[in-house]
Amino acid sequence: MEEAKASGIEDILIVTGKNKRAIENHFDSNPELEQDLAKTGKTQLLKLTQDIINLGINLYYTRQPHLAGLRDAVYRARSFVSNEPFVIMLGDDLMKDKIPLTKQLINEYDKTHAPALAVMKVPHKEVSKYGVIAPDGKIADDLYNVKNFVEKPAVDKAPSDLAIIGRYLLTPEIFDILEHQKPGRGGEIQLTDAIGKMNETQRVFAHVFKGERFDVGNKEGYLETSIQYGLQHPETRDALRKYIIELGKKLAK
Repeated sequence: MEEAKASGIEDILIVTGKNKRAIENHFDSNPELEQDLAKTGKTQLLKLTQDIINLGINLYYTRQPHLAGLRDAVYRARSFVSNEPFVIMLGDDLMKDKIPLTKQLINEYDKTHAPALAVMKVPHKEVSKYGVIAPDGKIADDLYNVKNFVEKPAVDKAPSDLAIIGRYLLTPEIFDILEHQKPGRGGEIQLTDAIGKMNETQRVFAHVFKGERFDVGNKEGYLETSIQYGLQHPETRDALRKYIIELGKKLAK
């Protein structure tokens, strides 16, 4: 949400699933909590609570009734998007840079008027976890033409080490492709395959992200991200740093 707001986005559709009401509740008001914080003089916590619900963003929600993958989640935004270019932001990828990654993609679109997706160089042994691009020449230092997109390639067949990460700026033409797209690798309808189809009739660029990426989509990544963010937060950084140093001494014995 913070990245979207910092990128100038004002309308967001959140696609959730069964038992995910905590996301909606997080951005909703809680009068009882606010009254209690005000009564007990906890002004900083009260401000934090109010800042969450006063982001200045219009939030909308829709639900996937079944686990149907990213393609289905994106397709459910069709009427919301209408005829506008739009950004897909996957919540398990957190990005940090001086200019938000979403804003970087928007800036590229303003120059090219073409779809773009974010990529990042990953260790070659890990390419099978990602969609990967086959680059077709540089447009600029951080922008590639793309020959094709390969979903989770075998390590020895990967066309590059540039992996697609969780930010896409697409145009509404993608929805017609998704509607008629046939299942690909693993029997699923892959967004990557649909973007590859789009690339056959209009340019789709790959924007290289050079900031920090935190993957909270797995247990190890979630723990590492919590530590990294904790070391940067003014309320926790000093105590957490001290704890890690002491823990490191114990583990080194």
